[in-house]
Amino acid sequence: MNTLRRIATTFILALGIIVAPAYAATDYAEQSKYEDPRFDVNAPPAYAMVGDLVIARPMGAVLTVIGTGVFLVTLPFSALGGNVGEAADALVAEPARLTFARCLGCTTTHKAYSADNQ
Repeated sequence: MNTLRRIATTFILALGIIVAPAYAATDYAEQSKYEDPRFDVNAPPAYAMVGDLVIARPMGAVLTVIGTGVFLVTLPFSALGGNVGEAADALVAEPARLTFARCLGCTTTHKAYSADNQ
């Protein structure tokens, strides 16, 4: 009897651990104040996702690396001009955001996600 009680308790606890995140995700998706594309029912089509994965993401990564190099070369001039933050945002952060902080196939970066992670 004690073994059956342990199995039942373990099953109920495991079920609770599995169901809680799924319930939270549906609650998160149903609230209209969140516009997170990860929970969007109008997800991008498959061809947009494939094109993004094969073409746009590698190009974005290359542009991020090139932008970082350009930023480092122009850093002394940016520091003299007092606009290091703007230069870093334009040359490094924006290409990185477009590469890594948007859903696969989406055309724009999710603004709340980007604002939270800056």
